[in-house]
Amino acid sequence: MATAQWTEHRVEHPAGSAHPLAWYIAAGVVTTGLQELIFLAARPLIQSVAANILAIALTTLANTEFQRRVTFARMRAPAWRLHLQSAGTFAFYAGYGSVVLMSLRAVVPAPSATLEAVVLAATSALGGILRFALLRWWVFTTHEREPRSVT
Repeated sequence: MATAQWTEHRVEHPAGSAHPLAWYIAAGVVTTGLQELIFLAARPLIQSVAANILAIALTTLANTEFQRRVTFARMRAPAWRLHLQSAGTFAFYAGYGSVVLMSLRAVVPAPSATLEAVVLAATSALGGILRFALLRWWVFTTHEREPRSVT
């Protein structure tokens, strides 16, 4: 039932449109930028790890929804896999970002919020490559069938 509801909101790509990797990268750049802005806005109010987790929480679901509706619009995914992937993505980036920030503090005792944001953005690229592979080969594994014509 959820799959039928989701398919009616998907974007139809015209023939010859951008490769899914191009959509994925575009969404990743926009999401990472938004994540960094949220991080920088929250950073003066809370510690860097908490600011990063907040930024990830606010952007992960939006990015996953974009990927489902646009990047992988012609693919199907069971709802449980999509939700598990969202939770896993959040957990990965929250943990990964926390380790990166703590490692940065070991090297630079008092890093600026800007340096922290730049380091987080740079490390997101590696995570993004892993996430694309996960989305493409585990979450969105089958093509949707062409709609039947009613005669």
